[in-house]
Amino acid sequence: MITITRTQAPRQKPQDQSKLGFGQYFTDHMFLMDYDEGQGWHDPRIVPYAPLAMDPAAMCLHYGQEVFEGLKAYHGVDGKIRLFRPEENLARLNLSCERLCIPKIDEALGLEAIEALVQADRDWIPTAEGTSLYIRPYVFANEPHIGVRPAKKLIFAVILSPVGAYYPTGLDPVKIYIERGYVRAVRGGVGYTKAGANYASSLKAQEEAYALGYPQVLWLDGIERRYIEEVGTMNVFFHIGGEVVTPALQGSILSGITRKSCIDLMRGWGLTVTERPLALDELLAAAKAGQLKEAFGSGTAAVISPIGELRDGDEAITVSGGKIGPVSQRLYDELTGIQWGKRPDGYGWTMVIG
Repeated sequence: MITITRTQAPRQKPQDQSKLGFGQYFTDHMFLMDYDEGQGWHDPRIVPYAPLAMDPAAMCLHYGQEVFEGLKAYHGVDGKIRLFRPEENLARLNLSCERLCIPKIDEALGLEAIEALVQADRDWIPTAEGTSLYIRPYVFANEPHIGVRPAKKLIFAVILSPVGAYYPTGLDPVKIYIERGYVRAVRGGVGYTKAGANYASSLKAQEEAYALGYPQVLWLDGIERRYIEEVGTMNVFFHIGGEVVTPALQGSILSGITRKSCIDLMRGWGLTVTERPLALDELLAAAKAGQLKEAFGSGTAAVISPIGELRDGDEAITVSGGKIGPVSQRLYDELTGIQWGKRPDGYGWTMVIG
């Protein structure tokens, strides 16, 4: 049973929902649950949001045993609160846990915890167009121990943040830098998980790209540095000729829930969607031949992010005239329509919680 301790000192809510940004504000409460070897997961509780006490020898600080997820709650046009495919996030969290030797979370309890926490802080859910309540479940090792082995003490936590658009430019096409030097992940590693290490290893390339005016990088495979994998925070799709191509899941990129939803929607519309290895040379040749109709990223944070430019070394390639393409726009409209209750959910993706 989840116990709830209400805050006696509510935090000040942001007044202007048009200036929420992303991940800047946090709600009144958080969910916590402890793991101890021999006892399992125990003491699920919702408590006031506050700093966590941590031993300086906590193993997550030294060996990076940590995983996380990201999903959103939406304030629908009908006043109801919706989650989008939350069971997929919990299943993927456990996939990450398994890879990093973290005891799995009971998925039903995890979903109950998310629902209870969102209900407790439902007055934090923004209502302005394009806003939502970001939900961040995460698990980390807090056992004080120096030595490389799986931790025997961990914490499962969930925090909430009211957010606007992930990119400051909103749905305007973003510019992406093709990274040929650094690599993010390889098959057999943890690239398919949502482990903090994946994101830490991407920072250097992202920092260098940002200095050139590119907010994200496009990663190539870590072996041949030939095949396209993903953008730092998104899966990617390319509309080439008569098909929409997205890199196949082969153990080094994240199995995105928005990616999966996009594929289902596009195939339902009669589009040819192919999951396969896509060589950078093939993409560049298609762009030069005028066959690259549009490109876009997909992810929980941005939903759909059209790509207006790809930069490869000194060469900048404009995509779709630097504007959002028709498939990108249709996907964004359909997904956000379902999430905010504006359009019928024919796939049963949303969970109404109040």
